[in-house]
Amino acid sequence: MAPSSNSNSARGTPTPSLTKSNSSSKNQTSIAGFFKKKSEEPNANGTPKINGTSLPINSFARKTAITLSSGGSTQSMTPAPSSDPTEEIKEEEDTSLINPNGQSGANALPSPITPASALNEIDGNGAPPGFYSPSRKAKKVVNYAVDPDSDEDEDDEDAFKPTQKRRASKRRKTSVESDDDIFVGDGAGEDDVFEEDDFVVDDDSDKAMPTKKKRKRPSPAQSTSRHDAVPEFIGMESDEEVPAVSTAQQWSFDPTAVQSSQLANAPTRKATPKQLELNAKKGKAKPSKVERRYEWLEPAHITDIDKNRPNHPDYDPRTVYVPKSAWTLFSPFEHQYWEIKQKHWDTIVFFKKGKFYELYENDATIGHQLFDLKLTDRVNMRMVGVPEASLDIWANQFVAKGYKIARVDQVESALGKEMRERDSVQSGKAVKVDEKMKKIINRELACVLTSGTLVDPGMLQDDMSTYCMAIKESEQEGRPAFGIVFVDTATAQFFLTDFEDDVEMTKFETLIAQIRPREILLEKSCSSTKALRILKNSTGSNTSIVFLKASKEFWTADTACRELDAGQYFVNDGGDNIEAWPGPLRQAREKNEFVMSAFGALVQYLRTLQIERDIVTLGNVSWYDPIKSAGTLILDGKTLINLEIFANSFDGSSEGTLFSLLNRCITPFGKRTFKQWVCHPLMDAAKINARLDAVESLNADTTLRDQFTSQLSKLPDLERTISRIHAGVCKAQEFVRVLDGFEQIDYTMGVLRNMGSGEGIIGQLVTSMPDMRELFKYWNSAFDHAKAKEAGLLIPERGVEEDFDTSQDRIQSLLTDLETLLKKTRKELKSNDIVYADNGKEIYQLEVPVKVKSIPKNWDQMSATIKVKRYYNPELRGLVRKLQEAQETHGQIVKEVSGRFFKKFDEDYVTWLTAVRIVAQLDCLMCLAKASSALGEPSCRPEFVHDESSVVEFEDLRHPCMLPNVTDFIPNNVKLGGGTPNINLLTGANAAGKSTVLRMTCIAVIMAQIGCYVPAISARLTPVDRIMSRLGAQDNIFAAQSTFFVELAETKKILSEATPRSLVILDELGRGTSSYDGVAVAQAVLHHVASHIGCVGFFATHYHSLAAEFATHPEVRNCRMRIHVDDENRRVTFLYKLEDGVAEGSFGMHCASMCGIPEKVVEEAEVAAKKWEHTAKIKESLEVAKQGCWIPLGIQSDIAWMLREQVEEAIGVRGVDVLRKAIKGL
Repeated sequence: MAPSSNSNSARGTPTPSLTKSNSSSKNQTSIAGFFKKKSEEPNANGTPKINGTSLPINSFARKTAITLSSGGSTQSMTPAPSSDPTEEIKEEEDTSLINPNGQSGANALPSPITPASALNEIDGNGAPPGFYSPSRKAKKVVNYAVDPDSDEDEDDEDAFKPTQKRRASKRRKTSVESDDDIFVGDGAGEDDVFEEDDFVVDDDSDKAMPTKKKRKRPSPAQSTSRHDAVPEFIGMESDEEVPAVSTAQQWSFDPTAVQSSQLANAPTRKATPKQLELNAKKGKAKPSKVERRYEWLEPAHITDIDKNRPNHPDYDPRTVYVPKSAWTLFSPFEHQYWEIKQKHWDTIVFFKKGKFYELYENDATIGHQLFDLKLTDRVNMRMVGVPEASLDIWANQFVAKGYKIARVDQVESALGKEMRERDSVQSGKAVKVDEKMKKIINRELACVLTSGTLVDPGMLQDDMSTYCMAIKESEQEGRPAFGIVFVDTATAQFFLTDFEDDVEMTKFETLIAQIRPREILLEKSCSSTKALRILKNSTGSNTSIVFLKASKEFWTADTACRELDAGQYFVNDGGDNIEAWPGPLRQAREKNEFVMSAFGALVQYLRTLQIERDIVTLGNVSWYDPIKSAGTLILDGKTLINLEIFANSFDGSSEGTLFSLLNRCITPFGKRTFKQWVCHPLMDAAKINARLDAVESLNADTTLRDQFTSQLSKLPDLERTISRIHAGVCKAQEFVRVLDGFEQIDYTMGVLRNMGSGEGIIGQLVTSMPDMRELFKYWNSAFDHAKAKEAGLLIPERGVEEDFDTSQDRIQSLLTDLETLLKKTRKELKSNDIVYADNGKEIYQLEVPVKVKSIPKNWDQMSATIKVKRYYNPELRGLVRKLQEAQETHGQIVKEVSGRFFKKFDEDYVTWLTAVRIVAQLDCLMCLAKASSALGEPSCRPEFVHDESSVVEFEDLRHPCMLPNVTDFIPNNVKLGGGTPNINLLTGANAAGKSTVLRMTCIAVIMAQIGCYVPAISARLTPVDRIMSRLGAQDNIFAAQSTFFVELAETKKILSEATPRSLVILDELGRGTSSYDGVAVAQAVLHHVASHIGCVGFFATHYHSLAAEFATHPEVRNCRMRIHVDDENRRVTFLYKLEDGVAEGSFGMHCASMCGIPEKVVEEAEVAAKKWEHTAKIKESLEVAKQGCWIPLGIQSDIAWMLREQVEEAIGVRGVDVLRKAIKGL
């Protein structure tokens, strides 16, 4: 912009120069003087604003106001010019975004420059604390220009560090002709110590900056304050450069001035003092075009990309509509940004600019409000930024808050952009591009990250799998049917499952409890209320549910097949592509449309995240059965929750759970495999004993176990990393670690073979390990491993990659030419002191001592110090350009070579994955051995028997999950089935330990069938096919289900699915209703379980009349928890010992007294209980009835059914046998 005629100094962008200078006070100003020159417009009452905050009028502020009202020059440095074309402004308006209250007009946020807390800390001079801080040092020249793709650029890195002494020859200078983005610091010249928050990235400065002359500042008034004194630079050396003009750019907000990015070439009209006074009286001018340009984002105007308002049933919150009028006003960068953002409105978009990632508009506001990121206005938008190096940290924090994250990267450097445009013109294939967009570097959406689809190891929270699940729900013959697909994106493992469920959706609930997905995809308006309830109750609070539009986003089976074929995810070079499909997926295509529809929805969703091809093409697909009825112990969803297998009932974490107790795996993939072992314990006694044999041998001689642990404890997550190699996004260091990891596995397997791993399961696994020695032979000679670890580049050995060798030779040839030119120059100028020196991007400058005078006229001086001058000559400039282009091309070849290596490695994916899974199973066996030995004494190997009837016997059993925290746990004997009744009817006082006995019995059975020792003196049992539980009291108000309703629903499931080989625990059934109803239900259920089902288990109750009713039942044994009662003080001592007999009572009044209930209340309650306690009266009436001819109701019911129907149809063969024994017992 041309200098103002009535201004003492030109307003413009300073020319860049080198970074340090010897300056005197005549060209410097005090901090106070600096701020006096760029004071802002007064507000309506005449009070000036500092950073958008109204300050009291005082001597300092009054001088500023007078300067403005008198038409004095307001000096404010504008940001570096943008590459965006200038937009003509018809009329100069007030573009302030600060309202009279000191808040942003757009979102009423506090000023991003002056925190709200600072408003109350104004000193006596009208400035905030620290305004005249003595810690402020002299101005220092700092170059903020950044080459985003240059590894040699140090200025922007140094800008974040405290100032330190350096030699100028080691500083880097960036050319003003750089075609890249430029970083500008707000007021950077004021501080000697720079902080990360002081830096913002200017808009797309792909355009060269105009060179301006240095403006002269008027001398400030002399100050006696020590704070105003300007000390000279400390640490300057004689050879440091003296810049002609400072590159530090100061910027102050002027409400009456239009942003420089809009006025780079446009004529302007200066506001008159009368206009300024009028604006001050009004307080704020009417909204300008800049302020109104985003009005379509306001709640009153916002719509989705299909122009649906938020209250429309088809409204899509993931998109936003950008009106055509807005596109015409956008700068090139805004156009590039909104092209991506309009399709990811619900996503936090990290936009790469130089060495920063930036958030704009609403994303910036979110970042500012959640994490206090510094908010500023750039490129006509609100903006916050984070350094590239800390992207993972910030992305993790946003994901933890439930946001989706999109990353937009630069796909070329400034030099690469120039070479691409030149090559396209020379080849005649130039693509017509909008003139505006020619000025900007290409950026593309790299990926979108969500909580359920994380793949980057730096963002994954732990070693366990994180699943994204697509659910297709329908109805077949009145019963719910599901087709479900879920994927662990970190390992690229897909699982398919389909099933018809019962009315209670047992299988569906079990699947959700086992997998606990982090992200769920549902078909919009097609999910039942019951399914949504299960998803809400069985998943964590951080689980997100995404509704996809039917057909359009949640594909049908036909659409999914068509898209998979068209996308060529599975290709068969020699025939039909369908033959290349993974077997399970091919089966689903032929037979199950629900599974294919769910798979299509998942692929479509992953496509929007830009990661579907990397994951799907791996072809890692398998079937999953949530309830493996053949060969495994079934643990349904309720049982997993009630027994706290994976999550406790206190806070939902894994602390105190069975999985956390047993999981001692040393590899990440071993931990994931072990979770599946816990989900699906074995039922085949032979397989269980094979695991127990391995555990016994490992603990008998720990050498093998210790060797395995020491050799493989530091393995990386190979399963996840080989999927990243397939995707081509693996770093060189990771690739080397993977190869080293597999070599370590091969070596360890050799050690185990030599030690004699035996004939058992360990020997079988070691023997089945694939031979990888030939593969290692190639990889050890393919590239330099040391360079890959140090430099992060895969440099192939000579002769492996021809194009790499050619490119390397080209660069070496140019370096030789440069060395030859240097020798020639030294000879011509007769000085051996001439050397090459670099300054930022200006590399290989000829640094000539000042004593050399015979400099050719065609040499261009680039910079100078007191001792040397630096030059380019035509020949050198040409060589340097060729070298830069060769290095740029070589960088692309290096990336291509890495891709070829990854592809070569991926050809043996099956071999690598087989090795990983074998090590995972070995790790699980080692884990069981460690967990067994950690149980302490007593512990034993469980014995599995093959009796006709079920039996579960434990002697001195302790609860395994309490062992780490309870040292004096009281053990108990458990006997179910065999020579004793199948059902233990358990009574006892409140808090006597009934539920603990129930839970520890189930936990011990699960441990035994996984293949682990149990904490008991002895354990004898038949394999259990299913554990079913009804514990606790809970309701479901969202489904209008009371506590009693939930109890009966769970009980109904037990009655319909339990078998004679099942273990059932029922705790306090019937307490959710009246005593009469509760007793009736409990009595009927207990009779059916004991007489007709024939399973083993516990029935805990406070209905003591049941003990009298079933006293003579052959399959029910009365047990109680021993206690000591002090009636006088109403105190109960809990002894926690299980014994035969019936409890004397529940002693609720004693427990109430112990809990601190007032004595008067307890006494009144006791009187009422004696008078109205129904179950006690029932017990008394039964005792009286037994004196005469008394027959239990259960027997009467069975006889009635037998008389009504055929015997076998009425109560079954087992029922008749039990009935005969019961009658005999009478």
